[in-house]
Amino acid sequence: MSEFSVNIIGLAKKQHTFTYRLNEAFFNQYGNQTIAKGDFDANLTLDKRETLIEAIFEITGNAELICDRSLEPFLHPISLHRKVIFKYGEEPGEVSDEIVIITEEQDKLDVGQYMYEFIVLEVPIKKIHPKFQKEDNDEESEDGKLVYQTKVDENAIDPRWEKLKKLK
Repeated sequence: MSEFSVNIIGLAKKQHTFTYRLNEAFFNQYGNQTIAKGDFDANLTLDKRETLIEAIFEITGNAELICDRSLEPFLHPISLHRKVIFKYGEEPGEVSDEIVIITEEQDKLDVGQYMYEFIVLEVPIKKIHPKFQKEDNDEESEDGKLVYQTKVDENAIDPRWEKLKKLK
């Protein structure tokens, strides 16, 4: 875990770049069954300023997923670009997905947890092996479209107006 902890106290107020290799050992640390294996290159750019630290994560690679249909493993390509802003404040906490409040006493950032969460969020809900993709898309296009048509008869007159016409 210390490999993915960045010492922010010792960083100068400028841009810093870190490179990480995320593999099976990385995913085993988090114990989630969504991704057991994967091979990713991660680039982290930290821009330390007076009141905040801007972190830009760029991660590319492949996750080994298990097909929901055939239970065969397959590689799913993932490429992502995310930004998180760490602002200094009195109480630590998350303001939103992209803004996190940290205290000035905090000396390290665990960027591994963020990288793991970003990758897991890119995994599709429906994990289908590429050899079944076309077949799956065909099924969705047949059942997935709702076609609704109405024919408007322009000559039809509302029965209420019909009675008024007779009054002439």
